[in-house]
Amino acid sequence: MLIDTHCHIHDKDYKYSFEEVLDDANKKGVELMLCVGTDEDSSCRAIDISKKSDRLFPVVGIHPHEAKFGCEKIKLLAKDDSVVGIGEIGLDYFYSYSTKEDQFKVLEQQLQIAQDLSLPVSFHVREAFDDFWPIFDNFRNIKGVLHSFTDNKDNLKRGLDRGLYIGVNGISTFTKDVEQKEVFNAIPIDKIVFETDSPYLTPSPFRGKVNMPGMVLEVAKHMSNVRDISIDEISKQTSKNAKTLFNI
Repeated sequence: MLIDTHCHIHDKDYKYSFEEVLDDANKKGVELMLCVGTDEDSSCRAIDISKKSDRLFPVVGIHPHEAKFGCEKIKLLAKDDSVVGIGEIGLDYFYSYSTKEDQFKVLEQQLQIAQDLSLPVSFHVREAFDDFWPIFDNFRNIKGVLHSFTDNKDNLKRGLDRGLYIGVNGISTFTKDVEQKEVFNAIPIDKIVFETDSPYLTPSPFRGKVNMPGMVLEVAKHMSNVRDISIDEISKQTSKNAKTLFNI
């Protein structure tokens, strides 16, 4: 059994139908999927699609790219009984779609929601960890995952020291960056959760195709080979990690 802890199959322009996604997931042994919001509309859609199957769980939040629009509706959406987390939220300095000030404000507001509702968080942090950690540390008892983590060993340690899980996806299967490979190999197995970020970051050997939750199997296969442990063991442990983090 595998769990995809981060996908966007509810996006308006996602290529595959709901039925096709579940059929492919069945064939690949992917039991549960978390549909993650990036703005208010996609967060609403994540909730709506989760009502079609007890194998789907919504996570609601405002991506840092969308921070300029605020997060007024997220607190209400987060109170829906089906919601299992806040995300994806954070800071992104690679692009400048929203100012740093707006990103700080919306991140802090959503961390407060997560704290108030005792919900775990899916964090998107890109080239912004120096500003991220002081904000994170202002809030108590925040559980979460560093989604699509590709940063350095220092920030990996900082995340692990704070009890965060690390999201590993298709990047691990195709990166040529030696440091990234070393970082992936350094993550303790009891802190890894698998994800696809579908439709993005399609793993090898399917580069060029639209990613699907079922392809999280390729991430598991790669990690199994690299670490020389059985795919059964790594599937069980990462699924246990996901269930513990998101209470699913």
